[in-house]
Amino acid sequence: MTPAVNNFAALSGVSAAAPVTKNQAGSEDRFLKLLVAQMANQDPLNPMDNAQVTSQMAQISTVNGIDTLNTTVQGLNGQLAQLQALQGASLVGRDVVLPGDRLSANDKGLVQGGFELASAADRVRVEVLNAGGRVIDTIDLGAESAGRHGFEWIPPAGIDASLGERFRIVAKAGPVNVEATPLMRDRVDAVATGGDSLMLELRRSGSVAYSQIRAFN
Repeated sequence: MTPAVNNFAALSGVSAAAPVTKNQAGSEDRFLKLLVAQMANQDPLNPMDNAQVTSQMAQISTVNGIDTLNTTVQGLNGQLAQLQALQGASLVGRDVVLPGDRLSANDKGLVQGGFELASAADRVRVEVLNAGGRVIDTIDLGAESAGRHGFEWIPPAGIDASLGERFRIVAKAGPVNVEATPLMRDRVDAVATGGDSLMLELRRSGSVAYSQIRAFN
């Protein structure tokens, strides 16, 4: 599922037509010379009809049109990359939700996590893990529908909340395992552009592609 974000501003300022290059001008000149020579040397008893001439003229127009379109698309890509960078700058300091199995505490100190189910499950269980990967507590959530869900972990008496570092989801529909993607919260510290993609520098997860983000908090 894609994160809800503001739409990019409308693109503007793209030239209506690209300048003609020397290669394009040379191609047109060669084509016209060949066409004139073909018409001058045609069989007078079987001359080229208008459809043939129009078809050949359309070919060179199509080639030029493709070149112009490619130039325009390159310009749009450049502007889109700039707009992505501006959009990304506004994310610095915000929390995001992305695939990951690390627990985190919110502003009220509640330890939270999340998950996404590929289909409905009649039994969902969260297993809280310590740094060594050992289960220290479980949370039975019962039946859950397909989609994104969150949970809070309140440590039982005798278990320090700081021991809960990671979690895993066990989901079943009858005897069949249901695919579950763990989700975690992280904070954006910086943004960077890499090629055609926008990269977010997250406090806990490091460098992550913008496309990996499921939601913004």
